[in-house]
Amino acid sequence: MGRSLHVRLDDSSTAALNIIRNDGLSDSEAVRSALRETAARRRARSSIATEVRRLKNDAADRAEMRAIREQMAGLAPEPTD
Repeated sequence: MGRSLHVRLDDSSTAALNIIRNDGLSDSEAVRSALRETAARRRARSSIATEVRRLKNDAADRAEMRAIREQMAGLAPEPTD
């Protein structure tokens, strides 16, 4: 077994742990699951932020998106009042 960790939970953390444990997990399993899920979400957000920065600096992509917006505007129906 790896590293051991001791924590004090506040009321909201205790409630969250109870929700996770409803799946039949032990405290340790629930905490490990929550840590893995949180790490996965943070990795995904980081990947999205990296992709946004890359696209922001991609002149060809911006030009393509501009052309698509113009094409879509040309396909839109005329507004009716």
